[in-house]
Amino acid sequence: MGIGRRGLHLDVPGRDEQGSGRRVSHRRCGVDADAEAEDYDVDREAGADSGSAIAEFALIGSLLALVLAGTLQIGLVIHVRNTVIDSAVAGARQASLADQSNADGKRLTSELITVSVGERYAQSITVTTARHGQDDVVEVRVRTPLPVLGLWGPAEVWDLSGRSIVEDVDRD
Repeated sequence: MGIGRRGLHLDVPGRDEQGSGRRVSHRRCGVDADAEAEDYDVDREAGADSGSAIAEFALIGSLLALVLAGTLQIGLVIHVRNTVIDSAVAGARQASLADQSNADGKRLTSELITVSVGERYAQSITVTTARHGQDDVVEVRVRTPLPVLGLWGPAEVWDLSGRSIVEDVDRD
């Protein structure tokens, strides 16, 4: 015997004592045994997957951990990209000043990238000056790794650049 949602559960609900298999309606403590038998079967079916909460928690927890790791990795990729572009723009601005050279822009770009995301990202830096219309433009180009797992990834995949108009002191 046990107590269920509606009252008293019988060990073998609704069967007679001789074991003939014939259903017998008993009234004990105001509870109909046939109704209890139906409730008992429904309770067993509803509880058939009990105990799977631990497995479900582990699977959902690991799935959420992967989603969180992916989100953090995307944030890191965006951070590295923006940092390298900003460093290239700063280097181009430095190289475009009248009293500075392309080597100064390359040095500044390399220092900024090394301090921000690491020396591995400052390996391939080129500084060129080109004419666009009536203005000279300094372009700092950085070929850098794409961070796939943390900061590790394939080398020189991204080609990021920054540009600046060369300062002209002779112009009025």
